[in-house]
Amino acid sequence: MPALFADITEKRYTGAGGAPARVALSGLSLSVAAGEFVALVGPSGCGKTTFLNIVAGLDRNFSGAVQVAAHADGTPARIGYVFQEPRLLPWRTVAENIALVLEPQQGAVVNEVLDAVGLGDAHDLYPPQLSLGMSRRVAIARAFAIQPDLLLMDEPFVSLDHDTVEQLRHLLLKLWRARPTTILFVTHDLREALVLADRLLLLSASPGHVVAEVPVRLPRAQRGNSAEIESLRDEILRHHRELIGTAPAAPVG
Repeated sequence: MPALFADITEKRYTGAGGAPARVALSGLSLSVAAGEFVALVGPSGCGKTTFLNIVAGLDRNFSGAVQVAAHADGTPARIGYVFQEPRLLPWRTVAENIALVLEPQQGAVVNEVLDAVGLGDAHDLYPPQLSLGMSRRVAIARAFAIQPDLLLMDEPFVSLDHDTVEQLRHLLLKLWRARPTTILFVTHDLREALVLADRLLLLSASPGHVVAEVPVRLPRAQRGNSAEIESLRDEILRHHRELIGTAPAAPVG
């Protein structure tokens, strides 16, 4: 059984004030193997975030089925979620924000994950004292703290400058190698998907469904080469130009 299997027949939003319902997803089917890093790529408004919310169990109003593989002993899988915004409670310290997802006896984990994201000296800071890049590091640390079986990431590096994005991409891959898990990563940035993922799933415009699957065979050690990434990106665009996000992306280098 794959780590994640989803077959969404339809997800629609009821129109306000008598307006027609909007179909966000239709006929979206995919599976993700255990330990795989999969990027879900598509234009703005195609239902990427909607799909993550369904997988996370935050939205149960849909037609279809989602199966996240349980542990061998039958206990449910642990699902981590890194949202587009860090979603840190401003009245709690960095350490307290991470401790919220842990059991009381797991206090040592807070120090471990903060050290892992380079924020070992930020325990007692409050979110308003952090830069956006630091806040996103805390959000990533919090997601890894529960040792997730499946990690959902919704454009976690959006609105950051190029250098910070590069640092966070390297950090994510470092954490993933040290704490292996299955990752489903949503992005509109094709370059970013090619740098990070084992496999790309390209979504259509709304209502979203998977129209192409692209394995990324370039070794990760070579993905810092922007020429290699651009070559792969151009090849995909030649076949699926209409599927890639509308906003220009910062170059990867």
